[in-house]
Amino acid sequence: MFDLAVFGSLFLTLFVIMDPPGITPIFLALTAGRPAKVQKRMAFQAVCVAGGVIAVFGVLGHQILDYLHVSVPALMIAGGLLLLLIALDLLTGKTDEPKQTKDVNVALVPLGMPLLAGPGAIVSVILAVQKAGSVATQVSVWAAILAIHVVLWLVMRYSLLVIKVIKDGGVVLVTRLAGMMLSAIAVQQIINGVTQVIRGS
Repeated sequence: MFDLAVFGSLFLTLFVIMDPPGITPIFLALTAGRPAKVQKRMAFQAVCVAGGVIAVFGVLGHQILDYLHVSVPALMIAGGLLLLLIALDLLTGKTDEPKQTKDVNVALVPLGMPLLAGPGAIVSVILAVQKAGSVATQVSVWAAILAIHVVLWLVMRYSLLVIKVIKDGGVVLVTRLAGMMLSAIAVQQIINGVTQVIRGS
């Protein structure tokens, strides 16, 4: 009742797309200045939001996109543009302003969606669920989805220890580096979406 090959394949795919190690500096940058207890809660909330979004699209993905008349490439381009705006804020230091972060739950946006539950992860899950023909395959697919979210939570939860080592100056540096990485991810998503549009035309 379990397909290890399907589990491993989807888990590795989601690991590369959702990138638990890569999300660490972005998480630290977006939650900087908050009490450790709040940061831990936000790590859990971000994973829950991402899991909920991916689960909904896993079950109803094609119906949602068809109803909205939205193609997968369009979803990728939109997600890339949203990430690029967030990356520019990180690079210019706007996220250091209290109004930008203190009063906004970044665990929902952008951490939960679209950083974790981004177009790439959503599309991968939609395709995996669609291809899963047997009960064993379905169980393996959902087990992989659950496993990657547990890994994401553990990585963000214990990344808080890094703050104690790098201090405030290090957090500023991490914020700028996170902005650079995030902008590259955003541009690549846009390129991938445009490429798919060109191939489909």
